[in-house]
Amino acid sequence: KSPAMVVIPSVHELNLYQSLNPILPHFETVWELVLINEPIVVMSSSPTLCANAVQALISLIHPLKYCSDYRPFFTIHDTEFKHYTTRTQAPPQVVLGVTNPFFSKTLEHWPNIIRITDQSIDEGRSMTSRRNTSSQGGDTKAGISTKHKPHLSKNKLFGKLLHAKGVTGGKRPLEVQNAMIRRHALELTTNFIIPLERYLASLMPLKRDVSPWRPPPTLKEFDEEQFIKMVEGAGPHMTAGIRGNWGPLYKKFLRSPNFIGWYRVRREEANQKL
Repeated sequence: KSPAMVVIPSVHELNLYQSLNPILPHFETVWELVLINEPIVVMSSSPTLCANAVQALISLIHPLKYCSDYRPFFTIHDTEFKHYTTRTQAPPQVVLGVTNPFFSKTLEHWPNIIRITDQSIDEGRSMTSRRNTSSQGGDTKAGISTKHKPHLSKNKLFGKLLHAKGVTGGKRPLEVQNAMIRRHALELTTNFIIPLERYLASLMPLKRDVSPWRPPPTLKEFDEEQFIKMVEGAGPHMTAGIRGNWGPLYKKFLRSPNFIGWYRVRREEANQKL
C-alpha cells in the first residue's frame, strides 16, 4: 500500500454539531483524548446516535489517522466483550459505542465516558466535566465523565462564536456550525503536527552527504528526549491563542498508536525520497 494514500475519516459528511453537542464545551479536552488514544466509551439509547458520535470523535484529529480500534456499535455478543469489560487490567486504547444499559455498570471503571441522549441532541444542552467520580454508572445525563487532566486551555472565543446568533438574529445553519467545528479541530491538529514535521525534517541528511557514488543515507532515529526539549523551548504557536502544557501532552502522544502510525508512514516517505 502506498504511504501517500489519503485516508478520509468518513465516507459521508458528519454532522459534528449534533453528534457532539453535549461535549462541545469541553472540545479541547475531547480532542486530547482522541489524539493520545485514551479509552473512550460512548453511551446512548440509540445505535444511530452512538455510532455517529464515535465516527465524529475519531474524525477530530484529521488529517492524522486514528490508529486504534474503534467500534461505532459494540454489543455483548462481540468476541472482545470479556476483554473490554474486565477489571483486572487497564481498559484498551479503543473507542466504543454502546446502547445496552448493561454497559453502564460493566464499563463504569473506564476513565472516559461520554453520554449522548436524544434530548441533548435536540436541545443542545450544556454539561459539566467530572473527574475521579465514583458515581459514573448511575449518571444518565448527557455529557462527559473523565479522569484525564487536560493539558490545553479552553478556547473561549470558539465557544462564544459557536453559540452566537447568526446575522439575521436566529440560529446558524448546521452547515456553518459544522464548518466552524471542523476548522477549529483542523487548526488544533495542524498546529500540533508542525513541530513534529520540523523535527522530522531535521533528521534528514544534508545534501552534501547524498551522492550517487555512495549508498543512500537513511533517516536519523527519532530522539524523544531531544524532541521534548525542543517543544518545551518553543511549543506550537496556536493561531487560536490556546495555551497548553505541551511537554506532557507530546510525551503521551509519542507513546500512542497514533504517533506510531504517523511516524511509520512519514519515515517510509522520507526513506523513499532518499
